[in-house]
Amino acid sequence: MARLLLLNGPNLNLLGSREPTLYGTETLEAIEQRVTALARESGHELLAFQSNAEHELIERLHRARSESVAFVIINPGAFTHTSIALRDALLATGLPFIEVHLSNPQAREEFRRHSYFSDIAVGVVSGLGAFGYEAAVRAAALRLSRKP
Repeated sequence: MARLLLLNGPNLNLLGSREPTLYGTETLEAIEQRVTALARESGHELLAFQSNAEHELIERLHRARSESVAFVIINPGAFTHTSIALRDALLATGLPFIEVHLSNPQAREEFRRHSYFSDIAVGVVSGLGAFGYEAAVRAAALRLSRKP
């Protein structure tokens, strides 16, 4: 059994009511419950954490190694386009991760088309709505099952 860490960045606590035509009507809590169950079915444990504060996400990542986290799934929200510090924290942990976005940043405003994470991620899931989280958990479980 491996431990997965799901990190969600700013404003994702408002899912379900925030721009539902863009982000859907499902709450973050509902998504977390579903992917926690999915991880468990795959024989893994999933820890979830959301913050609107960059430093809290960084501190949570720093603790991940000491908690035996093997894989990170992250939706950095707007930090995708701004946070070199969060990128550095991911690099510092050395943990593999998948970047998730509910919408497709490439189909949105120009400033959203650059990610500080995509080039160092194992993979990127975007534009699939809440299902993207499930896809990321399945991909993480598959990757972990292939490790010696």
